[in-house]
Amino acid sequence: MAGVAVTRRVMSGLDPGAVFDVLRDGRTYEHWVVGTRAIRVVEPDWPAPGSALHYTIGYGPLRKDDETRSCGYEPDRRLELEAHAWPAGTARIELRAEPVSEGTLVSIDEHPLRGPAKLLHNPLVDLTIKIRNVETLRRLERL
Repeated sequence: MAGVAVTRRVMSGLDPGAVFDVLRDGRTYEHWVVGTRAIRVVEPDWPAPGSALHYTIGYGPLRKDDETRSCGYEPDRRLELEAHAWPAGTARIELRAEPVSEGTLVSIDEHPLRGPAKLLHNPLVDLTIKIRNVETLRRLERL
């Protein structure tokens, strides 16, 4: 079910396959996911359910290594992820791509799933997620 933090963008002239070409290439995530500093390891079967991307977020003393695991994948249509962000917990992220007359409508539905972030979830958190994902989708379209 779509939450308040759903962010959408029409990517003109692109078909869902082109969008998913980027999503299937785990090495690209550091270039379009806001907050990801570096991708350390992409498991060989990415984005098959159960596979993961291992990444680094933050800088200096605020640097943290973590992972995002695929929970569901429908080629060229949908990718569901669980992103770990210790100590905040995890987030559920669903990316969808739907063909529209102008290109592809890409949406991100993200919300806290486990941990302190879920307990503190509120409209301000949703707004922050939405603002971050507006930039994330802009970067994804560039790739």
